[in-house]
Amino acid sequence: MALSADDRHASPVMSAEAKTLTEVVTRLRRALRTSIRTDYPWESLPMAQVELLLALDEHGSVRVGELATLLRLAANTVSGLVQVLVENGLVTRAPDPSDRRVAVVALTAAGRLKLDDWGRAHEQRIGDALDRLAPGDRATVRAALPALARLVDHLASPELDAAEADVDAHPAPVRVRR
Repeated sequence: MALSADDRHASPVMSAEAKTLTEVVTRLRRALRTSIRTDYPWESLPMAQVELLLALDEHGSVRVGELATLLRLAANTVSGLVQVLVENGLVTRAPDPSDRRVAVVALTAAGRLKLDDWGRAHEQRIGDALDRLAPGDRATVRAALPALARLVDHLASPELDAAEADVDAHPAPVRVRR
């Protein structure tokens, strides 16, 4: 059941959960980013560039304007990120065959390799940390993954229909993006 805007803002329990989850996710991202750069010093891509590569991996060749919309960034910001990635050989930028005034961006083989290396390094780091958890904590994390995946879907697509959000009847599989 979808909550109204008033319901979402009125629940102190939900606010505490949202605050705690925000803090945990923020700390998790920071710890992961810091540990990756310690354990894998070659990993120097800024997160904005990684996010752009991930978007291209998920959506294929995309116009710069569409990338800006997907990433919720200004078109000139995305254009600058694309330029850096083109210079580093990780993406290509070419005129759109249907509208030569518009640029289409795509991953190169080197970009895909870099993204795969980035993913493997993160999986290794998280896997090592999970291995240090007690079995009960690992099971709790594993059990939370489908709900976290749905939470990501709701954040990415706030207009999801209430019927699509009926998670009790049809739990969503965990999606791994590569």
